[in-house]
Amino acid sequence: MSTLTLIQAVNDGLKTAMRGDERVLVLGEDVGPKGGVFLATEGLTSEFGPERCFDTPLSEDGIIGTAIGMAVNGLRPVAEIQFQDFIFPAFDQIVSEAAKLRYRSGGQYTAPMVIRTPYGGGIRGGLYHSQSGEAYFAHTPGLKVVIPSTPHDAKGLLLASIADPDPVLFLEPKALYRSVKGEVPEGDYRVDLSTLRTVRPGKDVTVFCYGAMVPVCERAAQQAAEQGIDCLVVDLRTLTPLDEEGVLEAAKATGRVVTVHEAPRFCGYGAEISALIAENVIEYMEAPIRRVTGFDTPFPNTLEHHYMPDERRVLDAIESVARF
Repeated sequence: MSTLTLIQAVNDGLKTAMRGDERVLVLGEDVGPKGGVFLATEGLTSEFGPERCFDTPLSEDGIIGTAIGMAVNGLRPVAEIQFQDFIFPAFDQIVSEAAKLRYRSGGQYTAPMVIRTPYGGGIRGGLYHSQSGEAYFAHTPGLKVVIPSTPHDAKGLLLASIADPDPVLFLEPKALYRSVKGEVPEGDYRVDLSTLRTVRPGKDVTVFCYGAMVPVCERAAQQAAEQGIDCLVVDLRTLTPLDEEGVLEAAKATGRVVTVHEAPRFCGYGAEISALIAENVIEYMEAPIRRVTGFDTPFPNTLEHHYMPDERRVLDAIESVARF
């Protein structure tokens, strides 16, 4: 076991995959000798050569289109989009081509590729470097959406994503890149996609979260415990395909639910969790489901700390459903 930050775990995962399978390669803006903006790809070019880790032009649709062609022809590309905010020029390539390739070819072709990109706020990046666009992509059949929150999961989920036969959007919460550390096994291991992680057991209120909101919810749950409210905190990890049965069981376990994400509220992923619970286990609910989210505005710069959910806002929601 090694103690790594989340970004080091991503780097270790890429190296592990590339050492184990010569079909795995990395491409993107500045991913080569520079090692990427956040150094996620540091050392890959020197170890594996410029044929397997190389810089591309500043063209997101070109990066993803190239990766699709590589995947169709037997490679396992890992494409990096420097910030998730810049992924939209490649939106058509992702949702109309990569995600639909298996279906449109009747299973003759697949696109085994991973698109890595840092997302979310927490680094004072302003409106063009802080967005959380997971809901856009979770809405797309044929595309998996994965978000780790710990170093252990970052490596294990990344290795599972690279091995997957279909395209995976791997969203990395950049606020956690260097703010969390944890034990990470050596070598190759996989964290199964479409599985939840119980962050904290509890019997009074269930809190669903993912990405950078996981440690926020942990702190809020600790404060709630001091008031006698026992919170079950669940890290979703894979937004699509979602472990729906796991979500429903966790909701039934307490009958009181809070969902948390930093993306805007309207049509945010928490609404899908709320609808899933309402449609299937509403008879178990003891209180209305509360959502704690970002606001329906562009992401602010100087007011970032007001925009992003914090433990106070999460605690307010926990107290509200517990008192109902």
